[in-house]
Amino acid sequence: MITRALKTLLVVVVFFVSGCTGSYPRFKSTPLPVASAVSGSEFAGVASYYAEDFHGRKTANGEVYDMNAMTAAHRSLPFNTLVRVINQENGKSVTVRINDRGPFKDDRIIDLSLAAAEKLGIMINGTARVTLQVVKLGD
Repeated sequence: MITRALKTLLVVVVFFVSGCTGSYPRFKSTPLPVASAVSGSEFAGVASYYAEDFHGRKTANGEVYDMNAMTAAHRSLPFNTLVRVINQENGKSVTVRINDRGPFKDDRIIDLSLAAAEKLGIMINGTARVTLQVVKLGD
């Protein structure tokens, strides 16, 4: 019979080992089909950003994440898609290239690099209501 202390130790070891993932891509999700996405398509939702914790790690498309590049994560748009992101609160806009998957919070539509978030002026709140305009679909 396994003692309570041994069960607890086993749980701790499993959690520890599962956290040692190395430098694999941040997410290995398969993109969802975007049948309606064509150049000129528009989507609205909430944008957030990711920065230091992921800087230097691999993105879902295998690139190294650079928080100073104009890139973003989207759940389903093809990699290398160019998207114009417009902050609905202040009118500022940037064009980013999709090179990662995410965000993984249901109320978010896109995760921006730090550089893109700074240009859009969303650093104080961390999120903003945005409009996405597909400039050019990627591969």
